[in-house]
Amino acid sequence: MPTPAPSPLPTLRIGVVEDDASSRDALVAMIGTQPDLALVLLANDCAEALARLPQVPLDVLLVDLGLPDGSGLDVIRAARMQWPDCSILVSTIFGDEDHVLRSIEAGAMGYLLKDVDAAELAEEIRSLHAGGSPISPMVARKILARAATTLAPASEPSTVLSAREQEVLRYVSKGFNTEETARSMGVSRTTVLTFVRRIYAKLQVNTRAEAIHAAYKQGLLAD
Repeated sequence: MPTPAPSPLPTLRIGVVEDDASSRDALVAMIGTQPDLALVLLANDCAEALARLPQVPLDVLLVDLGLPDGSGLDVIRAARMQWPDCSILVSTIFGDEDHVLRSIEAGAMGYLLKDVDAAELAEEIRSLHAGGSPISPMVARKILARAATTLAPASEPSTVLSAREQEVLRYVSKGFNTEETARSMGVSRTTVLTFVRRIYAKLQVNTRAEAIHAAYKQGLLAD
């Protein structure tokens, strides 16, 4: 009996808001090489993005923060209002805590610096849509360092995590992405995403940055 062909991956509708021509061209080229990604929105600035957002549903939106006519934060807020199910990924050169936290508050679910290569970015887009929250390792370390200086850890953790969940949390706090965590633990990326979702539910958070803050505050990363 012949083996049935694997089901094709669902096509994700991708939007890109980027003013730098070389970065924009690289994103467009990357999306064009991925069979499961389709570019449905391309904008060079804030005004164009805000005008086009209502016209097409999106699964994932990539947004630069430094736009010539405004802030990418305005685009993030508008996208969150227009398409609540859209996963928003910041792609920027700004790695400071202020930009990161403001992006998260606006509705971003992932935060990557522009040094990510094309293959990794494609995987991070899929991970984001599947429920992950990609964040550049350098940014994750900065958030954790900031938490360490501003939050006093609790004497006893108020949230109980399983041994595997604690292991995933440690990798997350070190800035490991989904693929790196899966390889280090010897499990599939789907398993890692399942652990991540459980951690988010237990900590009552929605992003990696929030998970790091909450975990440190509750003493789960005290060591």
